[in-house]
Amino acid sequence: MSNLLKQSIKEISELGNIKYLINNAGEPSFKLPTEYTKYDIEKCFKGLQGMILCSVNTLSIKNEKDLKIVNIMSSAALRGNKQESVYCATKWGEKGYTESLKVAYKGTSVKIIGVYPGGINTEFYKNSRDYVTKEKQSTFMNPDEVAKIICDNIFSSLNLNVADIIIERN
Repeated sequence: MSNLLKQSIKEISELGNIKYLINNAGEPSFKLPTEYTKYDIEKCFKGLQGMILCSVNTLSIKNEKDLKIVNIMSSAALRGNKQESVYCATKWGEKGYTESLKVAYKGTSVKIIGVYPGGINTEFYKNSRDYVTKEKQSTFMNPDEVAKIICDNIFSSLNLNVADIIIERN
């Protein structure tokens, strides 16, 4: 996967300067801490691995400047949850990686934004109905509204940098 990813990013950069990298990936595994298997752990860690590999390969392109890396994580990166220990662990890892990128690129034209939404009404929970029922999910945030908040902040033409976006439901 890494060679294909590296080649894809290189080909994209040859079309023009990459201005935005939006990392938004993850698979849940909602179980009690004693119920996790190796498969669950590997599934959850794919999002963290993808975030790092996409960032590394994009940042490695020498002509990239004025780049915004947007790492969309989850409110699970901010607090622990009873049936999300492995998912939280990967999101905390993503937050640690995001914060480290901020320090590494401080004072440069590369800007790093961490996004922490919680509870969005999507198919994310479809295989976890014992944990999140359809009724509970229907109280979650509208994905179009969440996307608008994120886009309004990252694509703003104002001369400022939003470092973190925390989006919580009412």
